[in-house]
Amino acid sequence: MSYDGRVYTVQIGAVQRQLPIFEVAPGVKIAIFNMLGDTEVVETAAEALASQLPAETDVLVVPEVKAIPLAHAISARSNLPYVVVRKVRKPYMVACLETEVVSITTGAPQTLFVDGKDVHLIRGKRVALIDDVISTGSTLRGLRQLMDLAAATVVAEMAVFTEGKPEDWNGVVALGHLPIFTD
Repeated sequence: MSYDGRVYTVQIGAVQRQLPIFEVAPGVKIAIFNMLGDTEVVETAAEALASQLPAETDVLVVPEVKAIPLAHAISARSNLPYVVVRKVRKPYMVACLETEVVSITTGAPQTLFVDGKDVHLIRGKRVALIDDVISTGSTLRGLRQLMDLAAATVVAEMAVFTEGKPEDWNGVVALGHLPIFTD
């Protein structure tokens, strides 16, 4: 990735941020949104997304890492539990549900895991999938596959931002959209 000093301005509620624009492939640049450590952004986004959760939601499901603080903040507002889908299987994780996706950030296959200790929280439940940015949809597809394995019903797909072609994300509740830059 390379950075040329340009930024893209985003608005989340009353909060404004300047996102650095990085080249991720020859001629393709994206605005990098990283809310880790930005409490104001996390809390503002959580408030907005929590207000749009379907009433029938039983549990929140979130991929690690960057969206975990968001899921925690939404959980605190909604009194719903959340389950973290891991990208690395730790030795203490047993009886996992797992599926494979191709990650946009690495370009390589990646396995997603629901720890066996958490499966009861999603099995047969109505879940809201929460992420920071939905770009290619590979993580979202992996989350859906895991929910199918758990016989869970996805009642919402939510993110702070979508990225790419807006028409690809009509069913996703998002607070904004990030363009892809080709100049």
